[in-house]
Amino acid sequence: MAMSDRWNPVDFKARIDTLLADFLTEETEQLLAIDEALQPVAEQLRAAAGHGKRLRAAFCYWGWRAAGQPDSDALVRAAASMELIHAAAIVHDDLIDDSPLRHNLPTAHIALQTTLVGRPRARAAARSLAMLIGDHLMALAGRLFTTSGLPAAYLARARPIWAELPRELIAGQCLEILTTGSRPDAEVSLKVVRYKTAKYTVEQPLLLGGLLAGAAPHLRAGLSAYGLPLGEAFQLRDDLLGLFGEPGRTGKACLDDIRGQRPTALLAMTWQAALPAQREQLASVLGRRDLTDEHLRDIRELMITLKAPEQVESMITSRTQEAISHLDGVDMPHPARRALTDLAHLATDRHH
Repeated sequence: MAMSDRWNPVDFKARIDTLLADFLTEETEQLLAIDEALQPVAEQLRAAAGHGKRLRAAFCYWGWRAAGQPDSDALVRAAASMELIHAAAIVHDDLIDDSPLRHNLPTAHIALQTTLVGRPRARAAARSLAMLIGDHLMALAGRLFTTSGLPAAYLARARPIWAELPRELIAGQCLEILTTGSRPDAEVSLKVVRYKTAKYTVEQPLLLGGLLAGAAPHLRAGLSAYGLPLGEAFQLRDDLLGLFGEPGRTGKACLDDIRGQRPTALLAMTWQAALPAQREQLASVLGRRDLTDEHLRDIRELMITLKAPEQVESMITSRTQEAISHLDGVDMPHPARRALTDLAHLATDRHH
């Protein structure tokens, strides 16, 4: 299904959903041909990539179109590989954080634990299987990208970004683990935001699409200047929703970030503004496993009193405006400019 110059996120999402479902059905059939006992693994492999707004694929697609290239089924296959990287990152992230829910469903390691109930060391076995599923999704992303149907010369142009993307994503994850539990620090939090999420969500998919299309250096610089602040705004919105969103809409538990004492910008802003007694109150709940709705209410009230959500909201707005302003100085087709403007709002004006 070719796409018109009119940006329609619903149609694009359906296009990516169908492509990934077909690709993963073929892969899981090959797994099950090895042994039917792999059925739970096959189910979680499909489930892991079965959700999402497909923003990363969209940014890759419009990086290609910004360079003046027409719609291409081969490019869409390459763009869809971004969603498999994201699925891999999510499985690993949920495993690292021991998160119970994602999209209102049990996360991979929790679902697999149910499958293994009654087995020796069921929890450890489920976590091991989830780790391997995440690894396999990353490998499948590479296969989908390299077998997209794009000419080898096009793929070669994108090789540097393809190598950089997982390195920086893993660096961000490692930084988050290494700084979790330490004193909240805004600078550290923003570095984690940049490398764990921002770059692989917006900037790198855009550059990947642009490089595949043969984008000139000026266009690549403009895409990068747009992509980095927008990616940071996207993750800052995620941090706000993580604590202030409705679980029914976000599909995640509100207290995960506090329970895990993760280095979010929201927590850093709260800590920075807090008086000694307020820091003591906050420190008394950070990292606790037995948090209740009453704790959540108290933490929210403290953050609102200290205007931390307001500060983060301001950071989101300024970064989104900065991103959109960079589009004005870049020579690209009007449909691409319009789509990237719409995508900026779609990525940051959301409730889940």
